[in-house]
Amino acid sequence: MRALRVLLWMALLVTMLVACGGERASEPSAQAQRLATPVALELDAQGLPLPSLLASEQVLHRGNGEEPQTLDPHLSEGVPTANLLRDLYEGLTTTTADGRVVPGAAAHWDVSADGLTYTFYLDPNGRWSNGDPVTAADFVWSWQRVVTPDTAGSYARMLAPVRNAEAILSGQLEPQALGVEALNESTFQVRLESPTPYFLELLTHPTSYPVHRPSIEAHGSAHVRPGNLVSNGAYRLVDWQVRSRIGLERNPHYREHARVIIERVVYFPFEDENAEFNRFRSGDLHWTYQVPSGLFQWLQDNMGEALSVSPWFGTYFFSFNLTRPPFEDNRELRQALNLAIDRDIITQRVSRFGELPTFHLIPPGLPDYRPPEVEASNWTQAEREEEARRLYWQAGYSDDQPLVVELRYNTSENHRRIAVAVAAMWKQVLGVRTRLVNEEFRVFLQNRSQRRVTEVFRAGWIGDYQDAFTFLELFHSEHGRNDAGYNNVHFDQLLERIANERVPARRRNLMAEAERILLADQVLLPVYVYVSKRLVDPRVVGWAPNVMDQHLTRHMAVLRTAEQADD
Repeated sequence: MRALRVLLWMALLVTMLVACGGERASEPSAQAQRLATPVALELDAQGLPLPSLLASEQVLHRGNGEEPQTLDPHLSEGVPTANLLRDLYEGLTTTTADGRVVPGAAAHWDVSADGLTYTFYLDPNGRWSNGDPVTAADFVWSWQRVVTPDTAGSYARMLAPVRNAEAILSGQLEPQALGVEALNESTFQVRLESPTPYFLELLTHPTSYPVHRPSIEAHGSAHVRPGNLVSNGAYRLVDWQVRSRIGLERNPHYREHARVIIERVVYFPFEDENAEFNRFRSGDLHWTYQVPSGLFQWLQDNMGEALSVSPWFGTYFFSFNLTRPPFEDNRELRQALNLAIDRDIITQRVSRFGELPTFHLIPPGLPDYRPPEVEASNWTQAEREEEARRLYWQAGYSDDQPLVVELRYNTSENHRRIAVAVAAMWKQVLGVRTRLVNEEFRVFLQNRSQRRVTEVFRAGWIGDYQDAFTFLELFHSEHGRNDAGYNNVHFDQLLERIANERVPARRRNLMAEAERILLADQVLLPVYVYVSKRLVDPRVVGWAPNVMDQHLTRHMAVLRTAEQADD
């Protein structure tokens, strides 16, 4: 019976894919061109590749998903923009190639016995890209800017652990009351509301980066343009051709300039994974942001030396707009749609890169977190669908009066295929009529945040640090990325208790209770746990898979080919 259901569903899916633009993720007809074989890697005493092994031109071409909205780290959104910002800026802490948190702009730090005061001692070699020294005052001004309500950054609540941050964000206190202080030019002190075990990892996030005050005051919003942008990272901005490329070059004033090998990195925005894939095949890219769904076997067979697939700390889900019909005050309808989708089919037949089906928001693998039980996860798919039909009828819908709904997603072949699959399942199980709406990333984010036209929309979250709280806080009623419009006083109070709880076991239990409430309220429709999937030219070294999928260009280098070494 299960096999018959899958066959029927696949037939419906193919029909809908054709109707929505064709089956564009078919396997390439030609065998892949053989990738160049690099010389064997050898390192010097400093842990860097031997100069004789390096390619004559150290230029890296990276595919990077959607076009950034801004390169202001306090206003930015999205993983592609964060990739750029990690090259342009540096926080008090940074990450190694394998994802470990290490000193960044701060050479070292002290933590008080009660865990409430962090004192950071800045690297004396820290410089802005124009040569100005990076000072403690830069961090004070930057963090005060983040929490200023007029800044309106979506991730301002990242600094909520800092004393008085929430009161400032709500307008009760002035930004100058934030618990930060420049003890002298090179010593920056932070006072927290309560011990925060993930605080040092949080400081790798772009929201915590310093910005160059004189440039912002001189140029206003134009400070992010080439020629105006002053940053403190390993690279500086030299070119930005909208929807074409963003060019960075090595920052000669960076504190570890001598260890940076890549001279220039060019980021190319791609909303079409197939176009990006073809650019890689033709040799125009060294690195892709992702790869088309459905090509896993072909890539293993033909480009296995370039294919990288690894766990990623994130969850792919859809969310409901709870502020307008048909989902406002209609939990039964939301639950019916949630139960009607077959996550196994989506991961095995649509995404097909080893993603893990999930009924939770928070990914597995955190040692200090035990997720709540989701009863439906133990049911068969047939049992879920039976309950979905009962709830659908209870919510006021039927074959004669079907739900007509819009499902929005940002431009991406992978997102399109999943949206088509979900729509097909809703149609087959419940008779729902779904209109798919594809939007450019900026428009998509704007519509999500405004909540005026959205009904169901693609979402997803990659953890900013390895703690369950980075997922839960998204649904605080005042969070800038609470695009569902979820407003539950009890849930907000739980988040406040979690933020202030010092006993790990109690904190873990509170987080599990918060996720239980969120899932019971049917705010989102979890689909799967992400994996990172990309193609990397074998000549590129100095990077390593890591669960946060953060890869700074300054760790990388391009090797000569074996053929060049023989010449």
